[in-house]
Amino acid sequence: MPDGRIYFAYGSNMLSERLLRRCPSARALGPAVLEDHALDFAKPGRDGSGKATIRATPGARVFGVLFSLEPGDCDLLDGFEGRGKGYDRIEGCAVRMLSERKPVSAFTYMAPPAFRVSGLSPFDWYHDLIIAGARQHGLPEDHIAWLEGIAAITDPQRGRATRREALDILSSLATEACLQARPRTP
Repeated sequence: MPDGRIYFAYGSNMLSERLLRRCPSARALGPAVLEDHALDFAKPGRDGSGKATIRATPGARVFGVLFSLEPGDCDLLDGFEGRGKGYDRIEGCAVRMLSERKPVSAFTYMAPPAFRVSGLSPFDWYHDLIIAGARQHGLPEDHIAWLEGIAAITDPQRGRATRREALDILSSLATEACLQARPRTP
């Protein structure tokens, strides 16, 4: 494993372009799994939508991506994730890269019970970031299909800064994919 801290992303931060805007030192290490936890959208965002979080659930698995971060970027990420204001940073999670058998120690974020609300749905743009990150890093197809089956809602504030940022990232990825798919003439 590289120098720096190892971070397990399972939500919108799985998309490298999203995380790099927040943490310039972020380097993807590969797809990974956290055993005995489940993913849901029970963390209320400041915008009222459901944000991804995890909860201890024996026998369940959360797929995500491991990243290496410089220590200073961990503090930046704490701010973006609302550490102490909805998410706790969980240290020492045993996360296994899909290409390995032995787990590594990583940190991640989890909404504590006092900050969990059932019945929330993610906004469509946030949901799209998560799916794009899962595809980008080759998470298992059945997990991607499960993510795609989660009902998302339309953000009523079309001018929301986080929505505009997400659409900018997704648009640049789509443009890049189109350019790469274009046939080249000799």
